[in-house]
Order: sequence, then C-alpha cells, then structure tokens
Amino acid sequence: MSTHIADPDPAQRSRKRRGPGPDTGAASSPHTVGILLYDEMTLLDVAGPLDVFTTANTRGARYETRLLSLDGGPVTASSGARMLADLTVGEAMEYDTVIVPGACALPPAGADLLAAVRTLHLGATRTAGVCTAAFLLAHEGILTGRAATTHWQYAELLQRSYPGVKVDLDAIYVQDGPVITSAGVTAGIDLALALVREDHSAAMARDVARELVVFLQRPGGQSQFTTLSRVPTATSDAVRRVVNDVLAAPQLAHTTDTMARLAGLSTRHLARTLHAELGVTPAAFVEAARLELAKTLLLSGESITATAHAAGFGSDDTLRRSFTRHLGITPSDYRHRFSAPLQQ
Repeated sequence: MSTHIADPDPAQRSRKRRGPGPDTGAASSPHTVGILLYDEMTLLDVAGPLDVFTTANTRGARYETRLLSLDGGPVTASSGARMLADLTVGEAMEYDTVIVPGACALPPAGADLLAAVRTLHLGATRTAGVCTAAFLLAHEGILTGRAATTHWQYAELLQRSYPGVKVDLDAIYVQDGPVITSAGVTAGIDLALALVREDHSAAMARDVARELVVFLQRPGGQSQFTTLSRVPTATSDAVRRVVNDVLAAPQLAHTTDTMARLAGLSTRHLARTLHAELGVTPAAFVEAARLELAKTLLLSGESITATAHAAGFGSDDTLRRSFTRHLGITPSDYRHRFSAPLQQ
C-alpha cells in the first residue's frame, strides 16, 4: 500500500489541531469531524468512516462527527437510501477533519457542491476525499502539487484532467501532508483507520479493524481488482494486430521479434509505437495479458502449477513473482480472496 507524506501547507501547519493526538490524554477536547453529504453520493463512503470513528470512541477516542448538507436537509444516496444532515455547510464550524465522499461515477460538480468543498477545506486542519471525491478536491486546487489516488477506473482520467496532481494508480490511500485520498468505496474504511492511527496509535487502529473484521493494512494495491479492460484502444493497425494476437493466446511464445514481424515493423519501431499507444513495452504487455489469463485460471479451480504453464509463465516461481510484483499478493492469496464458495 502506498502512502506519501509531505509537508502540509504553511496555513495548515500554523493551525493547532484541537482533536486528540498520540500524545494527548483523555481530558483533551474532542476531535471534530465534518462529513459532507450530497445527492447521488456513495453511501458506504460515509457509513464506512462513520463506523470507524464510532468504534474508535468505544476504545477511548473522542471523535465528534457532524453530517453536513448544502441546505441542511436530507440527501438521497446513489442506492436510494436517505440520510439526515445535522447542519448546513454554512452553519459549520471549523473542523479538525473534513471528509468528502465520492459517487458511483463522477460526483455532480455543481457550483454549490464545489463551493461547499472549498469552504470546508479552508476551515479544516485535515481534508479527506473518498473514492471519486478526488475530482472535487482536484477541481478546487486542493490536490495541485500533491500525491493522490482515486478509484482505479477513474485514476487515469484524474491524471489527464488534472496534470498538476501526482496520481498513484495503485494505492489504497495516499496521504500528502494535510490531505488524504483513497481508492474506491470500501477504501474509505482504510482511510479512516489511517486517521485513527495518526490521531491515536497503531494499537487503537488495529483494535478497531479487528472489531470491524477488516484489514488494518490491506495486502496489495488496487491492481488486484483491475483487468485488461483498462488498456487503451490501439489506434494503429499494426499495434492492433499485435494486441489482438497476444490477447487471443497469451500463453504462446510472444517475443519482440515475432510481434514485430506480425506488425510489419522493426523491433525498435514496435517498441516505440506500443509505448506511445499503450504506455508499455512489448514484454510488459505480454506479461499483463498472461497475468489476466492466470487470474481466470486460478478462479476456475486450476492449480498454481497448471496455471503457471497454461498462462505461459513456465514455472510456479515466475508466476508468483509476477503476482507479487504487480498485485502485491501471491497467486494463492488471490485465489482465496476472490474465489466464491460453491453453493450447496
């Protein structure tokens, strides 16, 4: 899991955090958390962090959470569930932490919502964006010059849309000074646990994670959830022929020479063209295709040895190294995590 730490803004650094910290006692003032609500937000982006803070309070923390909406009225999440707000954004005080949830797709970037994000950030010691909320933070310049992440489906779009943001495509969450962003949906729980660890201790965060039956530090990154559907469409006929040939049978011996002959290009020209269109080397593309085939074979019940040979890796060790390098977990862990139990 990637975590980036950088110096906070001077304005942020000058504020005194009111909430509990690792060195404060039980008599310290509560740590105030404002959570922004808006229509079409993802419910779990709010409920996950809320339960983390509530559970932490049973173990000695003093988080006071307030739900904020644009007009103080209820909002309707993407699931159809309605949530009641405690306050309007305009009534909000300064918060130690502000959390902005994401939406199932991109958040509705209306002027009122963007203004609310800006207002809350300026009054907060720490700002957190869950999932696609990173787009709202980026629009308001909060992520400019900072490292950040978002849901894997939208990470490349975030990078293209906001070149000033250093997007980590694989991280579960990224903290850069007083701003923290997370990957999709359930990663909001990882984000909140990181905040509890920062405010209190690793021991408290671990106890909260155990109570909620989640990982304190999730093994692997977002890559374990992605597929080759993320590969951009090739624009040239030559690269398209290579891509289709490799994806049709990743297990075959696709060398740079054989791919170049198929494309009708020199090996150097193929490498340059493939990198320009897909952002990968020929060898890396073949490995990615084999990795996707290996995932499918593992989940269909094939053994690790059979998968290694059928997917073109040749040996268990080569397969294991590829999984560990790209997904952060072993083939066995991947199968255990994503295989559905057979129904009786």
